[in-house]
Amino acid sequence: MGRHDAAQDGESIATIQAALDAGLRLINTGDFYGMGHNELLVREALRGRREQAFLGVKFGMMVAPSGQPLGLDIRPRAVKNFCSYSLDRLDTEVIDLYQPGRVPTSVPIEDTVGAIAELIQEGKVRHLGLSEVTGDQLRRAHAVHPVTAVELEYWLAGRAIEDDLLPVARELGVGIVAYSVAAQGLLAGGIKGPLAADDPRNWTPRLQGEALTRNLKVVARFTAFAQAKGWTPTQLAAAWVLAQGKDIVALVGMSRRGRIAENLSAMDIDLSAEDLAALDSMFAPGAIAGGRYAPQIPQMWRS
Repeated sequence: MGRHDAAQDGESIATIQAALDAGLRLINTGDFYGMGHNELLVREALRGRREQAFLGVKFGMMVAPSGQPLGLDIRPRAVKNFCSYSLDRLDTEVIDLYQPGRVPTSVPIEDTVGAIAELIQEGKVRHLGLSEVTGDQLRRAHAVHPVTAVELEYWLAGRAIEDDLLPVARELGVGIVAYSVAAQGLLAGGIKGPLAADDPRNWTPRLQGEALTRNLKVVARFTAFAQAKGWTPTQLAAAWVLAQGKDIVALVGMSRRGRIAENLSAMDIDLSAEDLAALDSMFAPGAIAGGRYAPQIPQMWRS
């Protein structure tokens, strides 16, 4: 932990605690976030108040000390190994929602789900979750053990789940946990030009070069629309996701206590049919250039 900023860590812990005080319950992390460091921060934040949080943990992503992604390992024995480490780092007896960060084609999803089902039977996990799966994968997993939620990217210009996954999830009664609701900060309005060289989002094509220049023009219209209504862009981005259904939870990352009240207020925004139509037009297919990942990254996860 020595290479981490102590003041930043302290603010992160205080933010989680303030979020719990404000009534938020879902704490979403991954064992590969900071290579276990994030779990240690969550551990400190939840000390003495573990029962107040619904704790979701993703696993399976492998990363070298250099930061280079190494692919996935969600074989049954790896599932249980990862869980053991997470339980210890989090200092908890049980994880509320446990899910693979991605599902490669090299391991049958039934095998991975079977291992999590055994952890549920052992009392180490309460609920099964999945991330970034297709409708068919969800059906196959759900046939082995009921799936509680699927986490995936869903935002104004990232709506691929509506064609495949979302209808299946609703048929099966599976909830959606939507991440990247502000597109890695693109919709928040803080990005005005090229990112700093050390910005970790530099691997995101939609935040690079000509794509970014084009996208910022759309964001400018989006920001003006939000401000005219008295909302911040982040509030509007989250409100749009929440407006898509009561079975959808919007993940909004926060590292500072000052953002909690603003983000919570998104739940009070009632978008009209006219608002939704205007946003649909603003973010029509093709309006935003570039994807979330460089092509080689999803290919690595599929293998």
